[in-house]
Amino acid sequence: MISASSMDESEPYSSEDEDVSLTGSDFEFQLTTSKRKLNSTQGAASPKRVRHPSVSGSSQSQTPEESRGLGPHGAQTEGRATACHLYEAVRSGRSALLTVIDDWLEEYRRDREAGILELINFVVQCSGCKGVVTREMFSRLQNADIISHLTTEFNEDSVSYPLVSGGSQWRHFREGVCEFVSLLVRGCRNSLLYDDFLFSSFIALLTGLADSQVRAFRHTSTLITMRLMSSIVSVAAEVTAQALMTRRRCELEKNKPAEHRAIDRIEELEGSYRELLEHQEDLRSLMNGIFKGVFIHRYRDRVPEIRAVCMEEMGVWLRENPASFLNDEHLKYVGWMLHDKQAAVRLQCVLTLQKLYVEKDFISRLELFTSRFKERILCMILDKDSDVAVETVKLLLLIKQQTDEGLSEEECAAVYPLVFATHRGLACAAGRFLYHTLCSVLDGRSDKRSVSVLRLLAHFFIESEYHEHAAYLVDSLWDVAGVELKDWELMTSLLLQESGVEDELESALIDIMMCAVRQASEATPPSSRVQRKNLTAREKRLQAQERRRITNHFIPQLPQLLAKFSADVGKVSCLLRAPLYFQLEVYGTSGRLEKCLDLLLSQVCDIMLKHREESVLEACVRVLCALCSDCYSFCGRAERAVSQLLDSTVEKFSSNLAEILQGSADEDDLYGAASSLNILAVFSSARDLTGRNLFEFCFQLLKMGIETREIHEKLMVPALKCSVFHLFWKGTKITQHSPARDKAFVCLCDVLLVFGKLCEGDGSPLQRFSPDDSLKAEMASFIIDYVFSEPDEDLPGEEECEEMKMAALLQRRNQLAGYCKLIIHGVLELRAATDVLRYYNKFYRDFGDIIKETLSKSKMISSVESARTVCLCLQQLFSGLEQDRCDEELTEIRLLAKKLAMNFSINLRLIRKPLLALHQDGICFASQGLDEGDLMNLSFLEILSEFSFKLLQPERKQLSLSLRRVFASVINSEFVRIYERSLTSGSKETPAAAAETPSRKRRRTHSLTSSLETPAVTSHTRRVDMDDDFTDGSVLRKSVIHSRPQSSPFSQSIQSHLSTLSLGHEDASEDEEEPEIEDYDDEDSELGITLPSTHGSASFLEDLFE
Repeated sequence: MISASSMDESEPYSSEDEDVSLTGSDFEFQLTTSKRKLNSTQGAASPKRVRHPSVSGSSQSQTPEESRGLGPHGAQTEGRATACHLYEAVRSGRSALLTVIDDWLEEYRRDREAGILELINFVVQCSGCKGVVTREMFSRLQNADIISHLTTEFNEDSVSYPLVSGGSQWRHFREGVCEFVSLLVRGCRNSLLYDDFLFSSFIALLTGLADSQVRAFRHTSTLITMRLMSSIVSVAAEVTAQALMTRRRCELEKNKPAEHRAIDRIEELEGSYRELLEHQEDLRSLMNGIFKGVFIHRYRDRVPEIRAVCMEEMGVWLRENPASFLNDEHLKYVGWMLHDKQAAVRLQCVLTLQKLYVEKDFISRLELFTSRFKERILCMILDKDSDVAVETVKLLLLIKQQTDEGLSEEECAAVYPLVFATHRGLACAAGRFLYHTLCSVLDGRSDKRSVSVLRLLAHFFIESEYHEHAAYLVDSLWDVAGVELKDWELMTSLLLQESGVEDELESALIDIMMCAVRQASEATPPSSRVQRKNLTAREKRLQAQERRRITNHFIPQLPQLLAKFSADVGKVSCLLRAPLYFQLEVYGTSGRLEKCLDLLLSQVCDIMLKHREESVLEACVRVLCALCSDCYSFCGRAERAVSQLLDSTVEKFSSNLAEILQGSADEDDLYGAASSLNILAVFSSARDLTGRNLFEFCFQLLKMGIETREIHEKLMVPALKCSVFHLFWKGTKITQHSPARDKAFVCLCDVLLVFGKLCEGDGSPLQRFSPDDSLKAEMASFIIDYVFSEPDEDLPGEEECEEMKMAALLQRRNQLAGYCKLIIHGVLELRAATDVLRYYNKFYRDFGDIIKETLSKSKMISSVESARTVCLCLQQLFSGLEQDRCDEELTEIRLLAKKLAMNFSINLRLIRKPLLALHQDGICFASQGLDEGDLMNLSFLEILSEFSFKLLQPERKQLSLSLRRVFASVINSEFVRIYERSLTSGSKETPAAAAETPSRKRRRTHSLTSSLETPAVTSHTRRVDMDDDFTDGSVLRKSVIHSRPQSSPFSQSIQSHLSTLSLGHEDASEDEEEPEIEDYDDEDSELGITLPSTHGSASFLEDLFE
């Protein structure tokens, strides 16, 4: 039987034109069926090659490696040796196929039956079948019987065959097969192509294979047949050209005078012409047989690759022999397949049409096709596959350029909006379409082409409905209209000319110009369009050159543009973006440019005083802040201008505020105060103005507004902004990455580690210190806010940025290690570890080794409490979700649970109690509110199921009974069923099953370190071997402490516990073998597990206790 994996339906499509009638076409079916059996005289006349009898073995799906063996009767299959030679030559790609084909032709001329057998077996091997068609089978069986024999013996477990195999070995196999077929036809074009045996028999077998139920046979034979057809079509075109040339020469010879006419020459030409006509008929018969026998059925095959092959080769026929194929009768198949459900087939159809519309001579033959299928092509510009849409837009451009009627204005208008698409390839194709459409309007009527193009672009942008997306329009046109878009001199001259242009056109032109400036200086498309991550060296060099050209041009021109458009909000805010793309250091290179700087500063300050619109003020502040950067030599000049602006603004606001507070302010005072506050509010968002004491003034203003209930929106809103930004800047000074803050936390951890719960009973007041709840909460908040936080990405300089990030990460690791050691040594409860465990998955790369070691040590303190802490962490995360929780949030918690579950021991007997306690706590949490009908916590069972795979059978039964008892009212709930399935799937029969698990040496991580340096707590502090404290059979650390001598002096006690600031390695247990669960993947095994200390030097603690 043949499995579904290797068989499929061959004709799932239904069509009204299923019974295609080609009566009256050039290809009337004239292929005569030649008899397969040869008479004895023919067999004796032709020389035979010495061959051993070959019997086809069991046909199996072929693997990439070839195997030779015995047939079912024990005979060697040497009959496929030469076929193997053909196959290996194609597969390896290292042999010269032309030589291989010449050798095969020589052997075929000696024994044509053996030769055709080699060719047939070559096809069988290319299909991935190891079966062999023997001489006996070929002589006695019909094609249908041979194919049936191969089909029934085909390996039903195989779904792969050479044409679809991956890897470098099969990458060029398809091209090799196509080249082989093409060279074979070229080698036979003068003789064997016209005999009644070779190609007739070969095509007959290929036609049968193309109708097979086995996909490998059908795909391979269809590819070979379609390429065979393409090669025959090329030969037919040559024969047709030769026949026309021969007939012309014969007519010329006949038209000569009788005395100069050569009768023998005429007879020779007439004989050649008759022979060429016979060849045409033979080729027409072969092509007609392939077209009706294979193409008509396979162009609608179930497999999209087969349909794509048919469309690809159809394009070759249409181009190679347009006289016979380029007609509506054959073009309709390409048009029909434009509706195919698979993108690969639609794409191949569009590519085929592109190659047809490129040829001007074909346009007249495509008129009816264009009118019939143009509507479908227009719909495909919105194809869900972006590649199809891109190629369709290119096809429409060809139709518009090549055809007389082209596309109507409405049809072109459907393409234009695609320049704003987020897919850059589609947008660029639409941009090229738009550009050529705009240029076609000019038609050489204007001498100033660039001016006309810019005007047309501006008009198009105005008429479009996407006025906020000029950057997308510029990016779409960048490759085709880059010359016009980078003509800064032309654009500024148009804007500065006295006559000027329309106001709306000026706005559009300024917007386009600024977007072009950004594109040229940054060399990147808009943010939402996909871009390459890195620029090449050449692109970076061109970018620097373009940015230098922009700077040199706009430095003297920008003040003039600002002066002309200073009253227009939209235009001036857009123009103020230009300095952000300058090479600003150029301002300090000469005195002339410094004058341009002063002029620019003056213009910007005047604009700030004129406008109250927030967009204009923000643009001005960005420019001023960029000019005040410390990296420029002229920053002092810019700082003075900003200080003068702020001084005058604050002074004006103070005078107006006094009038307002006294209640004697008029409208002018209110307007002046609001204008000043707007400027100060925008500056406060970018610069620290806390030194100017604006908060007190704004607070008085806000207080008065609340008390009098006379709230002036234009006055109160900027006052509120100033107050808020003042508080932000104050808070930043306190909470910014301060060495004092970080040092304080580290020292606090070390002090608590030394004095917290150490040597209880000594009577010293210092030793009885324990952190209260408020301190614990502050420390937990510190860990969440400053350790588990994303690093700042806005750091200048790549190298400096990396160094600063690494230093900050080291500091955060030290802080986390100090907090975790407080948990391990009993200063903080194990419950405090929940604030750390919740970030195990999110920050695994930075802190995974520390959190994993903390979890490991907590198990040694109390395995049950450690498991309950893990469950509590997941419960807290689950409770923090909103009521309309989404699947993504639950998935994140499940991933964390899965990662935490992998940290439980692989010895299932040792974790029975901890896992049972974890599941019991989880079931109790999930059942909360169940009596009141609240099912909010029920989905927690799905998270809890991640820990079920390590349960043994007794615990599984116990939990199943508890589950049915607690959730009896909702036993059919989806989450209850999920959890119940996790308890029943993959269970162990007895605890002994875990002991019977094959043991093997585990990978050890004691020699591996984290990618970050793990600092020591102190370089001089004496280390104590901790193996006795953390053995496999250890109990709570408190009991270990009590086992130590209690009569030691205070100084010895302090010194002994200083050594515990660094966690020791478990060297004693590293040589032990533990049973391991099969397929266990220790994803953390390559990370170091040593906790970093919280102190880089011992001097602090040594000085403290000296």
